[in-house]
Order: sequence, then structure tokens, then C-alpha cells
Amino acid sequence: MAAMEGPLSKWTNVMKGWQYRWFVLDPQTGLLSYYTSKEKMMRGSRRGCVRLKGALIGIDDEDDSTFTITCDQKTFHFQARDAEERRKWVNGLEETIVRHSQPRRCDISDSYIPTLEDFDKKLVEADAYLQILINQESELVSKIDKCEDEEEKAKYDGLKSSAANLLESIKQSIVLLQLAKCFLSQNAVNPMNGVIASENYEEDNYAEKNTARSKSSGAASDPIISSSSPQLHISPPVSPTRVTHHLSAQVPALSYSSSDDEDFYDADEYLLYEESSQWDSARDSPVPEIDTQNIEVKSPDAVTATKMYDEDEDDEELDCGKHGSVITHLLSQVRIGMDLTKVVLPTFILERRSLLEMFADFFAHPDIFSSIPDLEDPKDRIVQVTKWFLSAFHAGKKGSVAKKPYNPIIGETFQCFYDMTEPGTEYKEPKPEDIVTDGPVPWATKNQVGFLAEQVSHHPPISAFYAENYNKGVSVNAYIWTKSKFLGLSIGVEMIGQAVLSDLKHDEEYLLTFPNGYGRSILTVPWFEMGGKCSISCAKTGFASTVVFHTKPFYGGSRHRITSEVSHVSDRKPFLTITGEWNGVMTSKWANGNSETFIDTLTIKTHKKRVKPVDQQDEFESRRLWKDVTYNLKMKNMDSATAAKHKLEERQRSERKEREATGTKWITNNFYEEGDSFIYKRPLQKRLEEKLEQIQRDRELQLQQQQQEETQAATTAAATTQQPQIRSQTPPQVQILPPQIHPPTQPNVPSQPTIAAEIPQSVPATVTAEDTTTPIPDSAQDQINDLLG
Repeated sequence: MAAMEGPLSKWTNVMKGWQYRWFVLDPQTGLLSYYTSKEKMMRGSRRGCVRLKGALIGIDDEDDSTFTITCDQKTFHFQARDAEERRKWVNGLEETIVRHSQPRRCDISDSYIPTLEDFDKKLVEADAYLQILINQESELVSKIDKCEDEEEKAKYDGLKSSAANLLESIKQSIVLLQLAKCFLSQNAVNPMNGVIASENYEEDNYAEKNTARSKSSGAASDPIISSSSPQLHISPPVSPTRVTHHLSAQVPALSYSSSDDEDFYDADEYLLYEESSQWDSARDSPVPEIDTQNIEVKSPDAVTATKMYDEDEDDEELDCGKHGSVITHLLSQVRIGMDLTKVVLPTFILERRSLLEMFADFFAHPDIFSSIPDLEDPKDRIVQVTKWFLSAFHAGKKGSVAKKPYNPIIGETFQCFYDMTEPGTEYKEPKPEDIVTDGPVPWATKNQVGFLAEQVSHHPPISAFYAENYNKGVSVNAYIWTKSKFLGLSIGVEMIGQAVLSDLKHDEEYLLTFPNGYGRSILTVPWFEMGGKCSISCAKTGFASTVVFHTKPFYGGSRHRITSEVSHVSDRKPFLTITGEWNGVMTSKWANGNSETFIDTLTIKTHKKRVKPVDQQDEFESRRLWKDVTYNLKMKNMDSATAAKHKLEERQRSERKEREATGTKWITNNFYEEGDSFIYKRPLQKRLEEKLEQIQRDRELQLQQQQQEETQAATTAAATTQQPQIRSQTPPQVQILPPQIHPPTQPNVPSQPTIAAEIPQSVPATVTAEDTTTPIPDSAQDQINDLLG
């Protein structure tokens, strides 16, 4: 049977209606995959799939175009254009279901028994051919780019695209081979490809056991590797029910749909243990079964809860090889390119802090950040912004081991501030008049960098944060959506979003983007690196900087490399080039040939974030919210940590269902949504403008009062001066002044319209009622600068 593809409509729970999708039926794998368009199908961006093994087809005689597929305890609804199209799809689906639901025999010959050494040689040979193909593809692209004839060049673009797709497919194939090699060398259970450790089966109960495994892993477990020999010996089938699915590595464990209930939980082991209960025995289960409801969760006291966040603590070694059964179970749930939103992640890989707190490390060098407005030349300012950006990443990784921070729950916040004093010096309590009570951190001073972060969205998971230095007039507003994907032997985290750095002193804004993160070697000791191209640009000055984070090449090369170029929009070449390692030494080279150390992260000291004691924090502040999880992780009590985290996630789940039932929309506390961005509600510029408006109103009121007092005083003085003359011309008994007599005009008292014309639009804070001669700034920018000092 040949593969089928074409358009169908699918009922989605999100839109509550029929949505156009492009479907592909693969009879070899037994999958019905669908995509949002044919173009997405060509790029391999699958929206969902239906696993047809054991599925049931349903049709309605009253409706000649719709049909259903029921499998994995889910029912999918589809609609064809007419009865004839439905008939073709139903026939193809039924044939595929029968093909994959009936047992098949495997004729396996023992004439040749490959060894792990043979497999390794072939893998090395494949790597060599891959490098040759990479070089050939690069030469092809180079020749096409040099082609001057646009028509000829357009013809070759298709060839270039096909070559790139072929190269990418081969790379992924080699990654899967390397993955298989790791499993084979450890003789570990591999639910992805059906390979299990050597066991003794009884002929009578094998079919029952095999059925139980199929429900859990979605793949039969037939080929057997001898635990005493490195040979890949495959035992012959004992009964017709023992089936080998060679393509099961491409088949997911369960059918899934993008319109399902898309919760975002990073490590809900409760679901993992529920799924493990479907295995036929404790011996087969990848993780021990526990009941999170009956586990005692230990909670730290107030002092311990604060001290356990010691940032100078050495990073602990993490060896995923010690948790092989859990890792292999995790890998059984994923495929290359799959979004990890719904994937269960084990607790032992978690870092003991929230993602919101990790974002605060961007400001671990507050002196570099706060000195940006001090530079008068815009060329120097773009260099300083680039320096702060490149210095911001090493502080967040205190070791080489890659661990994952907690995924924040919606409404979670984190507040801290950085003091500008030299790191290591004793902190002194500030004076009350120096505290910025209306800032992001109401207990931080004007000369400190205050930081506030909030989880503003649950799905997609979006975090927003804001930081400022009041005295310097510099602030950052950012939002980041972290999107994880499985890449074979590594996990990629795409950082979708941007940050805006505002320099109020010079009325400039710098737009910044973020690199992607990668967790490599997830089967052994994972390590972290960053990759991707970032940009820093200022529309007002025309200066810009590009930063490229280089990932380690497949062959050779070094880790953590960066290259950066700083230039002006009018320049053909950059005036500054920066190279080095983002967690090491970076060197700058100027256009005149001079070179110098740009940043040395190995010697530069980071400032310690100042956070309220845990017992004084609000309920939804990160450290208080996750204190039980953090404490039990620190005490290496994984079961209690899992139970504590499950409790938080269950609460979030129930609250979300309540909002859906009542139609209530989540309202953020500190940020508001504007388009695709989230903006802090009370930024520094807005607060300064409000102060200027208040000063203007106070000044106008003072001038009006002063004018009224002067006018009243002048009138009184004039009346007193004319009183003797009136008495000499009028009899004493006459008390009414003649209408033609007026007090003389006082030249020093302007009339009301003249005073109103001279009232400024706004007045700086230095102007008082007693000092009316203070010069008034000409522009709003001058007024803001005057407020900032």
C-alpha cells in the first residue's frame, strides 16, 4: 500500500470548530500525521499524529463526509470534502490498522552476528562521509552564490534547498545511530527501538506481557541483547506473537494533538508514576512506583529557608547515566524536533531556583549596566551596552553541568536589588529618604539596581522582567518565551522575545534579542552551551551590534565561542570586533588595529543579589513558593521534592480549571500586554513624567497665589496713598469715593493675562515659592535630566 496525503478538516478543542489540516498516512509506521499546511509538511513541522495500531474507525450514515478515529483513549473527528474522499481515506486507514494490529513473523538468520565494534566502525565511516558531504554542500552553495546570472541562480536555488534538506536528514540519522550505540553499549532498556535486556520468557504468558508493554511504550520488545556479550545477537522468535517493529523509533508512545489540554509543567512525576503502573511488573517499570499523596514533605524553618539559597555553593555533579532507566523512559516519549511542553522531566535534573530568579543574573554586574548613561559619545554607549550584554550570561551558570530551573507558575514573582558597592563589602542599611518607594523594589534606593520579574502567561510560558537604576535614569523592560525542543542527544531552548534598554538621560532606546540554549550529552554528564545570532540596535543614533554565539562543531572546535561586530549604519565595516568565550576571556580589536581585553569573566567579580528573607516574602514570590521543593532537593530527598512540586502544579491546574469554568481571564499584577509584548506598568520614565506634571501643577498654584497676594497688596497700598487727597477735596461726611478717581497704576505689577502667559509648561523640582528666579529648563528632556540630577 502506498502512502496517502491530502487535505482534511479536523475538529479542534481550542477553536471549537473545524480547522483545515494537511494529512499524511504512512502505512509503514502506522501513523496518520497532520500539519497546518503542505508547506509545513515539507519542513517537517508536524502538528500532531494518530497512532493507528488497535484504532477503531467510526462513520455516520446520516453524514457522508465525517468520520472518527478512536485510539489511546482519545477520539479524533475528521471531515472530508465529500463521500468519495471519505471512502478513500477510510479504506486506507482500515488497511493500515489491520496491517499493524495483526502479528507478523520475523525470519532472522544467524549466519552473521554483528558486534558493537562493527557497529562503531560503520558509525565512524558514516561520520566521515557526512563530513565529505558537508564540504561538497558548502562548495555547491558557494558556487551558486557566485553565479551572476539571476535566472541561472534561481534555477539552482531548488538544488541548494534539496542539498540542505538531504544534509539535515543525514545528520539526524547519525544522531539516532549514536543514540542507539549508547543504549547498546550499556545493555539498557530502550523503549524507543524495541531493544530490551536479556530475559527468560515463558511461552504461555508472553503474549499477555507483550500486550501490557505495548500499552505503555507503544513498541514491541522482541530483539534480545545478551548481557554477557557485546555481540548484537538477536534471538529467534519463540512464538508468532513476538514481533519486531524496526520502525518503532519513529512511532510515538501515544497519539497526540496540538489542540489537547496543553498544560505546561516541567517535571510532574505524578503522571510519570501513573504511566509506570501500566507496566506488568516492578522489574519492567523504568521508575519506582510511589504515591505522592502519602509522602511526607519536609519544610524548612525560616532561617534555613533563607540560608539554603547560598549562591556560592559549588555546583553538584550530575550524571544522567546513573539514572538510565528514567532517561530511557523519558526518551520513549519524544521524537526529534518535538516540543517538550508536555514531556515529563525527572526531578534530579532540576536546578534549585526558579527561571525568574535566573533572569535576575542579567544584572549581576550593575556597575557596567549603570555606567551606560555616563558616557557622552553615542559610540561609547553602544560599546558599553554590548559589554554589559556579553557579561550578563556567565553569572547565570555557576558550573559546567546543565540543569533546568523550575518553570514558574502563573502569577509567580521575584524581586531583588543589586548594590553598587564593591562586591564583598559590608552592606549598610539605606536612609529612608533614599528609598524609591514607587519603584519595582520598594525597599531599594535610588543608587541601586532594582529587579522585578513576573510569570505573565501559562501557555505559552512567558516571563517578563523590569530593572532600573533611578539615579542614572537607565532601565530594561523584557519578555521571554522559552520553547524547548528535543534534538536527539541534546535539548534546545529557544528564547523568543526581546528587551528594551532605555537611557532617559540621552532619550535613547536599545533593542536587544537573546540567544538559544542547548543541553548537550543528556545521556551522560549534560553540559550547557548557547547558540544563535543576537542583535543590539539604537534607532536614534544608528549604532548597532551583532553577537553570534557559536555552538561546538560536530568535529573539533571549542565550546562557548562568541564573535561580535559593532558598527554604524553608515559604515561599511565595523569599527570594533570582539572574539572569545562568553564564560571566559573576550578580546576587542578596533579598526585602527589596537587590541585589548574587553571582558575577563574569570576575574571580574559578580555582585550578590539582595533578596528579602523567605519568611517575609509574599505567597507567590519564587523562593517562598518553591522553598519545600528546594529544601528537599538540597537534602537529596527526591520523592519529597516531587510531591512538593506536584502539590504546586495541582493547585495551578485546579485554579486554571476554575477560571475556564467561570470565563475569568488571568490579570497580571505588574505588566500589561501590548501586542506581542509585556510592558511594566510603572516604568521610570512614566513616574518621572508624573512628578513633572505634579511639579507643574504645584508651581502654577504657587504663582497664582503669589499673584493674588501681590495684587491685593498693591490695591491696599494704592488705597492708602490716595486717602489724604480724598479727604481734602470732599466734606468729611461724604464716605463714597467719586467714580472718576482711580488708584494709580503700579508699573511693577503685571496684569493677569501677562502672568498666565509667563507660566512655564513644567517646572523642575528645584523651583520653590521662595525662589522664583530659578532658571526653567527649555525641554522635557532637560526637566527629566534635572530630576535625575
